[in-house]
Amino acid sequence: MNLTDFIQHMPKAELHVHLEGTMEPELRFALAERNNINLPYKSKEEMLEAYTFHDLPSFLAIYYAAMNVLQTEDDFYQLTYDYLKRAKQDNIIYCELFFDPQAHTSRGIDFETVITGINRAQQEAKQLLGVRSQLIMCFLRDMSAESAMEHLHMAIPFMDWLVGVGLDSDEKGNPPLKFEKVFALARKLGLKLTMHCDVNQENTLLHLEQCLEDIQVDRIDHGVNALEDEEIVSKLVQRQLGLTVCPVSNQFVVQSLTSNEIRAMLDKGLRVMINSDDPAYFRAYLNDNLIALQQEGAFSADEITTLVENSFHASWLSTSAKQAYLSQLNSYCLQHQAISA
Repeated sequence: MNLTDFIQHMPKAELHVHLEGTMEPELRFALAERNNINLPYKSKEEMLEAYTFHDLPSFLAIYYAAMNVLQTEDDFYQLTYDYLKRAKQDNIIYCELFFDPQAHTSRGIDFETVITGINRAQQEAKQLLGVRSQLIMCFLRDMSAESAMEHLHMAIPFMDWLVGVGLDSDEKGNPPLKFEKVFALARKLGLKLTMHCDVNQENTLLHLEQCLEDIQVDRIDHGVNALEDEEIVSKLVQRQLGLTVCPVSNQFVVQSLTSNEIRAMLDKGLRVMINSDDPAYFRAYLNDNLIALQQEGAFSADEITTLVENSFHASWLSTSAKQAYLSQLNSYCLQHQAISA
């Protein structure tokens, strides 16, 4: 078994994937037709050609414009189920899903419509596909803290459907501290906390420090720039906080899969793991990210295994559930060793 096959067949977890970022062109066309929405594209190829972005703001402009086809509970169900079905193809057995309710309520879609469709798909995928998932509600950092707080209160009746809250969208001028009260209440409500610190953003080290010391997050999304500050690295190692790095999406910002940085993170004992981020836009799901990373950085089977193990360790599962998944992964790796011997 070569390393590509080893990666494709190993059981995995994904902790950083935006549901809205999994909407493939075929689904966007189908939902547009269902909801009588005109799209400015005649074909999948024409749509993909329009996906031209070179930084976070240019990506977000395209990303949010695409969401207008999501109108009904069935639309959100289909979006979610399609991703979970695709995840099964990559042998993902557990995932934690981001969604952005403000991007939908701001268009007049009810919060309940969004979360009910997502949850229905999660339950069916667990039963029919064997893919377990939990849901993370993200706040858009370029909207107000008051809007974030309002949406946190909207979520209270659905608290059993959520495992945590996150913070995403444009980081410029929107530090973690802007949302300190929102995240403090989320913590009191029993939710886990994560925040994006995307690669090479303005004041990224300050944002990382605020995540660690002021918000006291349970995980950080992206976080590659932590390598620039040994004190931040030390805190991350000491607390064993997960860093959900997304190589292919990094490539659109820094023209590299950040393979050197990911290896440095491993060498320093950081709990780094690999994810797909917005796979329909970056044209790469989890296996694609892992395979591309391995090829660019010549990662060994042991290093790939550590990256995948870290996903389970950093997940917001119970200790017993983590151990069950890690045992499944360990059995697979032992079998692979036997085959390779």
